[in-house]
Amino acid sequence: MKDAKLIKLQIGNQKEIEVPEGTTLLEVSRQVEKDHPSIIVAAKVNNRLRELEYVLHKDSDVEFLDLTNSDGIRIYQRSLAFVFIRASMEIFSGCKVTVEHSLSKGLYCELHYKRPIVEEDIVKIESRMQEIIEEDVLFIKDSIPIEDAKRIFNELGFDAKTKLLNYREKPEINIYSCGWLKDYFYGYMVPSTGFLKIFKLKYYDPGVIIQYPEKSNPTQIPDFQEQSKLASIFREAEKWGKIMDVGYVANLNERIENRSYDELVRVAEALHEKKIAQIADMITEKKKRIILIAGPSSSGKTTFAQRLAIQLRVNGLKPVSLSTDDYFVDREHTPKDEYGEYDFEALEAVDIELFNDHMSKLINGYEVEIPYFNFHTGLREYRGNIMKISEDHPIIIEGIHGLNERLTQDIPHDKKFKIYISALTQLNIDDHNRIPTTDSRLLRRIVRDSKYRGHSALNTLGRWNSVRRGEEKNIFPYQEDADVMFNSALTYELAVLKKYAEPLLNEIHKSAKEFSEAKRLLKFLSYFLSIDDETVIPQTSIIREFIGGSCFHNED
Repeated sequence: MKDAKLIKLQIGNQKEIEVPEGTTLLEVSRQVEKDHPSIIVAAKVNNRLRELEYVLHKDSDVEFLDLTNSDGIRIYQRSLAFVFIRASMEIFSGCKVTVEHSLSKGLYCELHYKRPIVEEDIVKIESRMQEIIEEDVLFIKDSIPIEDAKRIFNELGFDAKTKLLNYREKPEINIYSCGWLKDYFYGYMVPSTGFLKIFKLKYYDPGVIIQYPEKSNPTQIPDFQEQSKLASIFREAEKWGKIMDVGYVANLNERIENRSYDELVRVAEALHEKKIAQIADMITEKKKRIILIAGPSSSGKTTFAQRLAIQLRVNGLKPVSLSTDDYFVDREHTPKDEYGEYDFEALEAVDIELFNDHMSKLINGYEVEIPYFNFHTGLREYRGNIMKISEDHPIIIEGIHGLNERLTQDIPHDKKFKIYISALTQLNIDDHNRIPTTDSRLLRRIVRDSKYRGHSALNTLGRWNSVRRGEEKNIFPYQEDADVMFNSALTYELAVLKKYAEPLLNEIHKSAKEFSEAKRLLKFLSYFLSIDDETVIPQTSIIREFIGGSCFHNED
């Protein structure tokens, strides 16, 4: 490249450099890697996500991505999964590998073989992975005709991938090679296996967890955290998927194409109703007085609380609802975050002492005047809302701190019932491409924010990282303390959300920093056929909380 034209690159907010036209991002990354806390795995070029093999031909803004970045972590995790799949298929010829879901700060996978997999098998797979990583095998991307891809995947036994290709509109597809193994992945890879030195496998009967660094500590494997209740809910979700015979997107698309999805909707909704009824029976049988409902953003907490109240009424109870928001401290006493902004999500934003005093008095039969928090003035007010309840009036409290014992520290354990709710998707794209729970919730929120809050998709995406930080701090650490978990995901919902979310995401201009995330979500939605006939979705459905038409939501 001796006589090549020089082009200018603006590297984040750090510096401007000149490189010869035709230079790859990988070559440039070596000049700036000392400025990063961990290995660089990809980059954004003019707001578009690019692999490090990308060749630069013009002046560009470049942001290199390491493992402190969400895209970086996704690429690292995906690449590790590819190595895991190859190593497993080499050690256990004829086995089928499925990448299931996130669990315990790792990626839970299963090996389906002629005998159960045991801990010693995982040691062999990990050893083979380390060998492949030491060999520094290139991940090679090729664009090939769909029919060629089908033939390759048929030979490898990747049936779900083959079926999914029937719904691809473009005539070609990008597949990756890692040595002898060819596969398709939803997203980019690191340049070679040598980038993947930080990982560990943990046997987790009946499968294995691939452990890798997290954004907050990108050079270390986090300590394993047992999440037996969450694992149980994921197993239940898998069971539900089998009941409805819809484990992969291609199965759902077949139902939509054949217009036979109405039964799928009815069964999915019936499973929800049955679970809610079971939870109501547990509360009734154990004579719980305070029901605490918590979960991350867009889990469907509001609709769930309303449906639970109905089932409690079926059981002869008369539930009442209270909001922790009305127990906020006056604005001047609200704690502030590291940026000096009011942190309304902090537990200390709630007057815990007053809240516990009122809850204790209520369940002991005393009369209490419930406060009202005026968000305009930032002050607590009393407007004559007097409450007195008897033993057949359980109190339903929905809020992000519901699982945190400090919120109800003065209430006896035998009087409380804690419920964790989240949308834990039981559907995957194919055997090796999972659907992150976070993506489902984000799409729900984009649609809801547009319909009910007047927010654009750009605004929602811009705030999402902040929302996620709040969840990591205030919700996820306490989820295993729940008495029961409820999975609010519906197998069919992404096919419904598609027609609402796509136009909103398409509004985001390529100059916006959220553009690459919008493109990723649009690609994700492209795998789904759309369900346009919503008359089959009942007004009580959790998905109605986001798309509209809920009997629990006043839309006037």
